[in-house]
Amino acid sequence: MSEILVGNAVEVLKEIPADSVDMCVTSPPYYGLRDYGEKGQYGIEHTPQEYIDHLTSVFHEVKRVLKPDGTLWLNIGDSYAGSGKGPMSKAMAGNGKNNKLYQKDSRIYEVPKVWDGIKPKDLIGIPWLLAFALRADGWYLRSDIIWHKLNCLPESTKDRPTKCHEYIFLLSKSPKYYYDYKAIQEPLKEVSKARYKRGRSDNSKYYGKGNELLQGINRPHDDYLRFDQQYRRKRDVWEVSTNSYKMDEHFAMYPEKLIEPCILAGSRIGGTVLDPFFGSGTTGAAAKRLGREYIGIDINARYCEKAWQRIAGIAPQMGGNSAAGAGKRDVCQ
Repeated sequence: MSEILVGNAVEVLKEIPADSVDMCVTSPPYYGLRDYGEKGQYGIEHTPQEYIDHLTSVFHEVKRVLKPDGTLWLNIGDSYAGSGKGPMSKAMAGNGKNNKLYQKDSRIYEVPKVWDGIKPKDLIGIPWLLAFALRADGWYLRSDIIWHKLNCLPESTKDRPTKCHEYIFLLSKSPKYYYDYKAIQEPLKEVSKARYKRGRSDNSKYYGKGNELLQGINRPHDDYLRFDQQYRRKRDVWEVSTNSYKMDEHFAMYPEKLIEPCILAGSRIGGTVLDPFFGSGTTGAAAKRLGREYIGIDINARYCEKAWQRIAGIAPQMGGNSAAGAGKRDVCQ
């Protein structure tokens, strides 16, 4: 049965049996960006390395509870070292024009903005630091997926390009794992179908003197005319708009459309999807709609309550016996 659990991710995960979950898809709090007001929350550590260490501990437990063929799909964004001239710095000094937008009691102000080895204005590289730390902890790092945000927010910076992407890392517990590539195939574009049907030109780079084929398989032109392929394997750049679902108090939510391919490729109908940073419940909403069970964990009880209310109104659109939203209990408070 699906359930939402309240508490610290590491402590709650220790209560879940080993080898019991099909997959995990999640997005932890990004480093140094928001204070969610909870003791023991992630993202407000004093150094990036401390943040990476804490998340590595969480995903070490995730690896334990995953089945041997399970996968982790991890959405993570990057952060910058402070220059001392940004709106938050000015707000801290009390002389910024937007200082009213920043809560004066936020613990974000306690997070240093410059660290040894990281200069002011440096891009920290959080996603890859975490990916390499997880690989060192035994995970198989299988793919880096680019989430291209079609409607990214504008930035005021004038000395670098505006950022419009985040990473999703696909990691596996074992070298062989469950991955249903057919479930997330993409329609083949008409221009691609036409190109295949035309075949290769005799003057192309694939042919040498006397039209002998230099590489590939030499098929008769008639085979291309009979080409009837309709789909291609999903690529590693996903163009998805940012979230349209709104929830009070929670400002950072990935969209369901972003994680649908993760759930479809990483689990069977009726399988269990884990999210140790449940937040607004997007993972549970998508899992239920796709006919999967879910386990959601979050340290914020208010988020869990609102996520439960959100998911309760969703009807499954695929097979399965999901009772998502029916089980909600508090642990490790």
